[in-house]
Amino acid sequence: MAAPSAEQVAQIRQSNRTVTQRVGVLNDHYLGRDRPLGESRVLWEVGGEGRDIRSLREALDLDSGYLSRLVASLERAGLVAVGPKPTDRRVRFVRLTEKGAREVGLLDRRSDALAASFLAPLNDRQRGRLTAAMVDVERLLTAGLVETAVVAPSHPLARYALAQYFAEIDRRFDIGFDPAKSTLPTADVLIPPRGLMLVATLRGEAVGCGALKLNDRGPADLKRMWVAPQTRGLGVGRRLLSELEDHARAAGAGAVRLETNKALVEAIALYRSSGYVEVPSFNDELYGDHWFEKPL
Repeated sequence: MAAPSAEQVAQIRQSNRTVTQRVGVLNDHYLGRDRPLGESRVLWEVGGEGRDIRSLREALDLDSGYLSRLVASLERAGLVAVGPKPTDRRVRFVRLTEKGAREVGLLDRRSDALAASFLAPLNDRQRGRLTAAMVDVERLLTAGLVETAVVAPSHPLARYALAQYFAEIDRRFDIGFDPAKSTLPTADVLIPPRGLMLVATLRGEAVGCGALKLNDRGPADLKRMWVAPQTRGLGVGRRLLSELEDHARAAGAGAVRLETNKALVEAIALYRSSGYVEVPSFNDELYGDHWFEKPL
């Protein structure tokens, strides 16, 4: 992937300066309260249900030490209480106090007023353009937060992704899906050097996966491609596919091949647009309707 141009970098920096000033990030008294934006954001993320420290850190992508200082400051102010999680006393859990809940309500009202102030000076057409542009910016920035890693099939993230994958294809296939009737490789095959499992995560949660079964120097088999519905359209599937191809190439495979079901129309479109061509069936997969291959 090519590096961004100097002009693109300069534009992002300029936009960051405009946004941070307009939103009030530079002010230690965000929205006129006695705390900076960081502490207010923690209050929002804790929300009415509360959050454990680990999920709070992953949601905000903050250093554990810095998050601890933010939470301690809010606790001293009487806005949050920290204690064991009700369902697992080994886990530290943060919840809003009554004072904290009132503070979040006030922050919500002031945040709504700030957002309305962005739109008030604009005409209807400009408001539509601004809100549509911000939707695009949010989605693109979110795409940049997705991380990928090779993990063992037994890893909790991999197990979750595979469970979602099986559940989705069971819903979508005309005849449902029974893993026992499929040619899917067993978990032990998806461990280097025989294969691998690639998982995409967003804020610590699995949002996609894909696997490779390596066959010496023959074509590598692509398996178990899944992308979470809430992240479709962010390019996660294409990124997983490209990285799996890179792993296959590095392992010496001359091609990647796969079979898929006719119900997975989005996946079929992705494969075709990524250079895969339909070939005669190369296995007896019960759920296969299309077989594809791509030379590397």
